[in-house]
Amino acid sequence: MNTAEYLVKKLEELGVNDFFGLPGDYNFNILYAIENNPNTRWIGCTNELNAGYAADGYARMRGYGAIVTTYGVGELSAINAIAGSNAENVPVISIVGVPATKNIENKTMVHHNFQEVNYYACYEAHKPLTAACAYLTRDNAKLEIDRVLKVFVKEKKPVYIAIPLDIAKMEISDKEVSYDWASDEEVLKLVTGKIVAKINNSKNPVILGDLLVKRFDARIEYKEFVEKTRIPVTNFLMGTNLIDMDYDLYLGGYYAQFSNPEAEKHINETDCLIAVGPVYTDLNAYGFNLPYKLNEQVAIYGTYTYVDGARYNNVKMADVLEAVTKLVDPKDMKISKPQIGYEHKDAGNEALASAYIYPRLQEFIKDNDIIVAETGIIPHGVAPMKLPATAELQTQTLWGSIGWATPATLGVCMAKPNSRVILITGEGSHQLTAMEIGNMLRRGIKPVIIVLNNKGYTIERVLSDSPEDCFNDIMQMNYSKFARVFEGDVWSTKVTTAEDFDKALKVTQIMNKMCYIEICTEAMDMPKLTEDLISCFKKKAAENKQQPEAQIKPIEENNSFNDKIGSEKFETVVHKGLSEVE
Repeated sequence: MNTAEYLVKKLEELGVNDFFGLPGDYNFNILYAIENNPNTRWIGCTNELNAGYAADGYARMRGYGAIVTTYGVGELSAINAIAGSNAENVPVISIVGVPATKNIENKTMVHHNFQEVNYYACYEAHKPLTAACAYLTRDNAKLEIDRVLKVFVKEKKPVYIAIPLDIAKMEISDKEVSYDWASDEEVLKLVTGKIVAKINNSKNPVILGDLLVKRFDARIEYKEFVEKTRIPVTNFLMGTNLIDMDYDLYLGGYYAQFSNPEAEKHINETDCLIAVGPVYTDLNAYGFNLPYKLNEQVAIYGTYTYVDGARYNNVKMADVLEAVTKLVDPKDMKISKPQIGYEHKDAGNEALASAYIYPRLQEFIKDNDIIVAETGIIPHGVAPMKLPATAELQTQTLWGSIGWATPATLGVCMAKPNSRVILITGEGSHQLTAMEIGNMLRRGIKPVIIVLNNKGYTIERVLSDSPEDCFNDIMQMNYSKFARVFEGDVWSTKVTTAEDFDKALKVTQIMNKMCYIEICTEAMDMPKLTEDLISCFKKKAAENKQQPEAQIKPIEENNSFNDKIGSEKFETVVHKGLSEVE
């Protein structure tokens, strides 16, 4: 088969049946390979950035995603989406059709190029944002595809492949290659023994689950580990609903000092934290409030594990969890289980506000629903909900690129066509990428879309010096009418009261079509968690301004930096000097 057909076939074997992107004359041969494969589909999007977000949403639900763009103008339009996937361990492959080899070798100034011709500029731009990059040639096509896909599978991060026009049609071997990898058995045995001993010798252990459990497909092993050990368990925001919220040792989500003191107490007083898949960031962990470093105790990542500050490489998260579960002594601990979720709120004719929106949405969400929550204030309202055990929450809390959620919903719907998908987005974010609503209707997709119209960028209003700063104002639209611009079957409405919101949600349950609800609140209305979090951030910022300039301290331990230096102590390296490490 030819190069493009081989790449499409290998991705199909990984579960990629839908390829998102835009056509361009340099990628036609790749698109033909997608169309000619009976098990794959081409999903054309409105623009490349949206296509990247859609591939990201697809990969979150199916394991892997793919975007196809054209050289230069297309791939650079998508690069922000690829960066977001990199930040949050979402394995999306960026496939770029580039000019023919003779044009590259001769530096011919064909379209989508610079006057000072540089065919590798965009390739170089992708290197820091992906786990592997390849530029295919006559000599390396199959070897490079196989190399990149092995990294794709192991690291669960974006990768990049540039395919010249002629190379896409070139015949290559279709010899089978396995992209899976196995844990180092000696390292696995060593790290398992250390973790088991640490847990068995502890008095107040606690488990903290997070995002990477999802990304590295270790949910089953994580659940078995939690239930066998009988250790109290909590989670950061992006790890919401990894464990059934009715489980008797579930502490609820960890919100630092802002909410749920029971989880905070266990986390702060533990003598053995077992962090599984953590992403320790300001918004995901509600500030950097832990009284210790995660990696100083037990921290299990996708391909490596820390125990007492030492790093052990080439061990799968699922393998570590499974091995520890078999050997550890159950603790059978007890907790004072906190109330999980919001209390019921009666609908009245009062103006719609967060105090009603999120409790009502909690009741609206059912088994197997997938909630896609835009960045900003919305995750702070959604995270404290009590969700059904089989519901799924997707957010982009670390990268936080506004506009992500709408096209990501397209990808989620394509990946899980039998699930009800609920998009909750702010109108400011929605404006960036709302044209993908048309693609949803074109494909017969029927999500419930809730657009929060609060007259601008509310999260920025509370972060900036004054809520009235004009740069947080945006163009006003009639969103409920906007949804009807596109050809397709859609029901839409605009609500301003709690009673009308309640009625609108009830209507969606009898509609077999896309339901689009514009909900209107005051500009400064927000979840209480947002208010408390921002107030704390502002207070700390004010305190820092008042303090004299401090001496530079060693920076916090950083996993990507540690990838370069191996298991050597981070502090030692800092004291040696960065130039020596390089």
